[in-house]
Formats: sequence, C-alpha cells, structure tokens
Amino acid sequence: MDRRSVLRGGLVTTAGAALALLNDGPARAAGLVRTGRPRLTHGVQSGDVTANEAVIWARSDRPARMLVEIGDRPDFRNARTLRGPVLTPDTDLTGKAFLRGLPPGRELHYRVRLDDLDRGPASEPVTGRLRTAPRTRRDIRFVWSGDLAGQGWGINPDLGGYRIFKAMAAVDPDFFLCSGDLVYSDGPLSETVKLPDGSTWRNLTTAEKSAVAQTLAEYRGQFRYNLEDANLRAFNAQVPMLYQWDDHETLNNWYPGEILDLPQYTEKRVDVLSARARRAAFEYTPIAIPAAKGGRIYRKISYGPLLDVFMLDMRTYKSPNDADDSPTQRDGLLGAEQTAWLKSELRRSRATWKVIANDLPIGLVVPDGTAQEAAAQGDNGAPLGREREIAGILSDIKKNRVRNTVWLTADVHYTAAHYYDPSKAAFKDFDPFWEFVSGPLNAGAFGPNSLDGTFGPVAKFVQAPPHANTSPAEGYQFFGEVDIDAHSAALTVRLRDLDGKVLHTETLNPAR
Repeated sequence: MDRRSVLRGGLVTTAGAALALLNDGPARAAGLVRTGRPRLTHGVQSGDVTANEAVIWARSDRPARMLVEIGDRPDFRNARTLRGPVLTPDTDLTGKAFLRGLPPGRELHYRVRLDDLDRGPASEPVTGRLRTAPRTRRDIRFVWSGDLAGQGWGINPDLGGYRIFKAMAAVDPDFFLCSGDLVYSDGPLSETVKLPDGSTWRNLTTAEKSAVAQTLAEYRGQFRYNLEDANLRAFNAQVPMLYQWDDHETLNNWYPGEILDLPQYTEKRVDVLSARARRAAFEYTPIAIPAAKGGRIYRKISYGPLLDVFMLDMRTYKSPNDADDSPTQRDGLLGAEQTAWLKSELRRSRATWKVIANDLPIGLVVPDGTAQEAAAQGDNGAPLGREREIAGILSDIKKNRVRNTVWLTADVHYTAAHYYDPSKAAFKDFDPFWEFVSGPLNAGAFGPNSLDGTFGPVAKFVQAPPHANTSPAEGYQFFGEVDIDAHSAALTVRLRDLDGKVLHTETLNPAR
C-alpha cells in the first residue's frame, strides 16, 4: 500500500462536528469537564465500507475530539493520524469519521483516541480492523441476522452474554449485514425471568431498559445497553456493519401516521417517536449517510465485481397495517421513490450477484392482530395490497434481464430457505429466486410462519423452536453466512445456529 495515498481524499465528519468550535469555556459552563483523561465508552465500530471509503464510529465520556489512525499494520507503524469531529452532548457524545481514499481490497487497522479539550492527556486508544471491498474478483464472505434483546431476553452474564457474536466472528466475515431490530425500544427488561425448566434467566438491566422508550434520551439508551456486551463490542471492532432498521428501533409493527392506543405510551404520535428513534439509530450506528442530509436508510453498497448489496427501508414509507387486500394499491412497503430507485439500480448493476436486504420477508404471512404487517396475507391468489408493489419489482427484474438476485431477511425469529418458483405461483411474471431467513441474534424464537402462494415460495429448509418465545437459553438463535467464490462466482448460503453449527447449505451458480 502506498501510505502517502491512504486517505488522500481526506476525512470529513458527520453532524457530530456541528459543534466543532466547542472550546474550554462552553465545556466548563455546561458542567461537562471531568478530571483525568477522556474515555471511549462503548468500543469502536466501522460501517458502510466500500473499495475506497469507510465510516469509523466512537463515543466519549465527555466532550473531546476524535482522532483516527489508519494503516496496513497492526502495530500502526507509519500509520496516518486524522482529526475527526468533536464529540459533544448534541449527539450524545457519539461521532463518526468518514474516511476516503482508502486502498481497495486490503485489510486495514485503525485506532481511535480522544483528544482532551482542556489540553490534558489523550484517552487510551481502542483498535479495530476492516477490509475494503476489492476492485477485482476476490472471495467474499459476510454474515447476516437481526433482532437483539427482544421479548425480555437481554444480556445474560450467566450464559456469556450475546455469545452468538463469537460464532459470527469465528467465520471471519468481511462485513455484517444487520437486518434490523438492532434494539428493542419497546421491550423493557426485568432482572429475572423464570424459564420452563425452573431455572432463572438473569438480565443485565439499565434505567433506559426498565420501560418503553419515548424520549430521545431513552432511545439512545437502547443502543448503549446492547453495547454493554463485550462480545458485541469485540465483534464491532473486527467486522464492519451494513445497517438497516425495522420496527423495534421505534416500536412493534409501527407505520407512519399511526396514533397509539397503548397505555404504556404517553406520546401517542408514532411519527414523533420514530423521528427520535431514527436520530438515535443514526447517532449509534456507522451508517454513512448523515442524518443532516435527510438520513436516507435505503442505499446500495458496492463490494467489487461479484457483489452489490441493496439495503431496503420497508418501514419509513409503509402503508397502514390493514387486511392488505386492495386490488388497486400501488405501494405499501417501499414507496414510489424507493421502488423506482431499486428498479433503476438493479438494472444498472454490473455485479454478478445482487443481494437485496429486505427487512420484512416477501412470502411469509406476518400478522399484526387481525391486520397484516408484511406483504403477504395468505390468500394464495393474485397480488393484492402490498404484494402488488413486490410484483412490480419482480416483473421489472425479469423484463430487464437482471440476473442473480438473492433476498436476505430476518424478522420472524427462525431460519429458513425459500425458493420462489413461478410455475407454482398465482402470479407468474418473474424469474425464480431465493429468499433466505435467519435470526434472531438474541431474542425470543417463534415460528414457523405460513407461506403465501402468490409468488410460489417453497420451503426447502425450516428450523424453528418448539414453542413461542423460546429463550436464547434453549439455543434457537440463528445467523446466515454467504460465501462468493472468486473463481467460479458461485454463491453459497449457510444457515448456522447459536454456536456456528451449519444447519443447511445451498450453493447457487450464477446465470449468465
């Protein structure tokens, strides 16, 4: 690597630098100056890594300037140091450094320190690692899953905390695709829960996890809670994240415009709650698009000639949950603008594989009481309601000869492999494709859900728990792994359990 070219595009900072001119006087006036050196409170993270760019995230215990060293050696010999943003209370002392001009296809090491604003000693450093995307054909491996600390199952120190992250780290992935529900803002935790076998589940608890989140501070506390887990912090330091959100970042099954009729919520307007949740999510995850620039969650991450990842947002533009059986509805999950973007970007993609990260499954019926939460409603007939939006996308993929699409999701808290076959479908204007389901990371396990025959899904593999809300102590926690071979371009999906054991494998050869 030509060290002089590393980051030659410079470094820019996110909204965390809005108060970059913060000096000693305002810090003291706010009562935020502490004795001793500053401290990185929740490890480091990287995210949205491409061939030449990456985001580095950190949080301080006080106002301080973020410094990032980057280089190709773990001893940081000849590494370059770059000034990041000042971390201030405006972003809950979080901040991101945007790195540009990175060398493609390389393993890089970074180290974050905090520079004291009172000219005292800098913090102890925290190190991390990332791999930039290649420009040429290279083996690619990544993992995906979702749903963390749901249904009352939080960090249990007796069982080693969120130990699934150890199993995920063991496969040495290039990145982690987070399929949403990274926090459960609507899921208070109690200190103990009695298990069916008479034993006791013990949760680490915090003040913010004692009730549903409603204020910005409470939403921020949901993310801080998960980062108390040492396994997750270690994983974040070694594996970059591609993040998308789903419902539980705000609350269960929400949609824009919804007015709550729930006694535990004093703020009934979901639009107000989701805006606070969105801000907290952008502050606490290494997503590349700054919230100040609209905070768009849907985006494409290019990972060399073999892979493009299309990160969808099926929550921000969602229609109200109802029977989902309108014969004239045009959208309902993605909205017109995102749908047009997805069709256009799929057509333009020259990558061999197009992985579509859908935070809600396509063919599984996901009830919301008597209404429907996802696209399918279980009638097995022609597309209705939100299915019409999906049908339009699938038809456009076929019409424009977009090859090798694979859909990855979580959401339903079990793992499965679904093959969508037009010969078995009520709607036939699409090419066959696969959708793989895997989760939760650490939450109650459920399922399996019913499949809707509109798009002809066939369950090739399913593993679900024996009863609803099975605790992580019983082992029904899952993640998926994707490998793309540089030579053959074959894509292999492995569905793995809590300890990394392979439960099912599918190898897909690319169509030409």
